[in-house]
Amino acid sequence: MKNNTYKRITTNSLNEMKQKNEKITMLTSYDYTMAKIIDDSGIDVILVGDSASNVMAGHETTLPITLDQMIYHASSVVRAVKRSLVVVDLPFGTYQGNSKEALNSSIKIMKESGAHAVKMEGGSEISESIQRILTAGIPVMGHLGLTPQSIYKFGTYTVRAKQKEEANKLISDAKHLESIGCFALVLEKVPSTLAKKVSKTVSVPVIGIGAGKDVDGQVLVTHDMIGMTKEFNPRFLRRYLDLDNQISNAVKNYIADVKNQDFPNSNEQY
Repeated sequence: MKNNTYKRITTNSLNEMKQKNEKITMLTSYDYTMAKIIDDSGIDVILVGDSASNVMAGHETTLPITLDQMIYHASSVVRAVKRSLVVVDLPFGTYQGNSKEALNSSIKIMKESGAHAVKMEGGSEISESIQRILTAGIPVMGHLGLTPQSIYKFGTYTVRAKQKEEANKLISDAKHLESIGCFALVLEKVPSTLAKKVSKTVSVPVIGIGAGKDVDGQVLVTHDMIGMTKEFNPRFLRRYLDLDNQISNAVKNYIADVKNQDFPNSNEQY
């Protein structure tokens, strides 16, 4: 169902949705055509994710994508969007351990792409970077739980914060990110009971991916959700289409029609 309550989604709109117990919807996009379809369909938030590194460029991890590449994808998305809030991932190496670089990276994204906010992975350890970005008036979305940019530190993509110590740190980090001014949080691949607790503990919206239903919204990678990817099959993923097969069949039909001289026919030429 298309949601027409808000003509334009802002960070404030998301806050209101949480207060009204209205679930927030979020999907990824990396190009104009897909972003236009998703925005026209009524999605609340479009994430220009560093998952573009995997989905668009074929890298094994999110680490290789550069700031300029993220700006290219974000610019393409922004040109298509009329309603959604566009959030852009700060890529690996553009904010960790250097708050001045974090600010410069964020300003570059906002100025050159026209996006509305940035997203960053990590808790208290990136606090200084977040605060510096916020001083420039740039909204920041936090990201806790499984943080793919730290894959080599964790060594695995399995569920995070199952142990009490890590769960307590996650709750503490969530409170901290809220207190310094993040407008929302993404929780990735954490136990649903913990995600529910975090959502009730903080007043900002909590958007889950593999974090159960008791959070304030959900996000998926669009290419996974519409079945363009086959290899990725986590428990949290629901495929709403099987585009891999549908596109493949269309291409095979096209090839056959060209080979058989059935395309173009007399109505398809000048």
